[in-house]
Amino acid sequence: MNFDVTLGDIQAAAARIAGKIRRTPTFYSAGLSARLGVETVVKVESLQLGGSFKVRGCFNKLMGLSEAELARGVVTVSGGNHAIAVALVAKTMGCRALVLMPKTVAAFNIELTRSLGAEVELCEDAIAAFAKADDYAARGMIHVHSYDDPAIIAGHGSLGLEMNNDAGGRLDHVFISIGGGGFAAGVGAAMKGLDPALRIHGVETEGATAMTQALEAGKPVAIRPTSIARTLGAPFATERTMAAARQFLEDIVIVPDAEAVREITWVLQNGRVLLE
Repeated sequence: MNFDVTLGDIQAAAARIAGKIRRTPTFYSAGLSARLGVETVVKVESLQLGGSFKVRGCFNKLMGLSEAELARGVVTVSGGNHAIAVALVAKTMGCRALVLMPKTVAAFNIELTRSLGAEVELCEDAIAAFAKADDYAARGMIHVHSYDDPAIIAGHGSLGLEMNNDAGGRLDHVFISIGGGGFAAGVGAAMKGLDPALRIHGVETEGATAMTQALEAGKPVAIRPTSIARTLGAPFATERTMAAARQFLEDIVIVPDAEAVREITWVLQNGRVLLE
């Protein structure tokens, strides 16, 4: 399939969700610039509502639903950030939210999701959870897919608009983490739409390579993630996010878990920012 989210879709999403989300900072990092040997700016989305970029897409998705659709409630699959975001946004909009989680998910994510008013149902694994979400959707609930949804992707792309605007000059390279690929798709469409010469690189950790395996196979491949980076542990990429990866990414860098943990620790100690 051809990728179906445009720069115009992202700009419309950014206007729709303005005032609902935080305008998180983009800043020059002297420490990372010295460590990497190249001028480096970072976008601190950990300061976003719910602690991640996920509320961007969720607000855009739910704000686009009719009153009748909101009354039917939303269902989603997530073990972490998307679950928290759906719970937060649904509560804000007075909508019932049901979150299907793998039974191995961290207990604090379950507690936080429930504390925001969502119902949680545990499933054997993420693949079983997605199958159950389809069942609930067939019974009338709105399935808010965590990454294979044009409205979700367009909302996430608002981060790319902000970063491009805030960088204070043209960027040469941007590195974006990949789970299922919706975030990279939205940010990639936004930033390449504004600057076609920009080079965008995806990043996965070993044990969470759903996109790399899908691109190598030429089709979505179901995996069982083992990486410590749980938020990147999507069970599969999709045709939509694969199309975006092909269109916007120069390559995908795969990082061992040990290196990811080492660098998270370094940034916390030297930059005073806790990254996920």
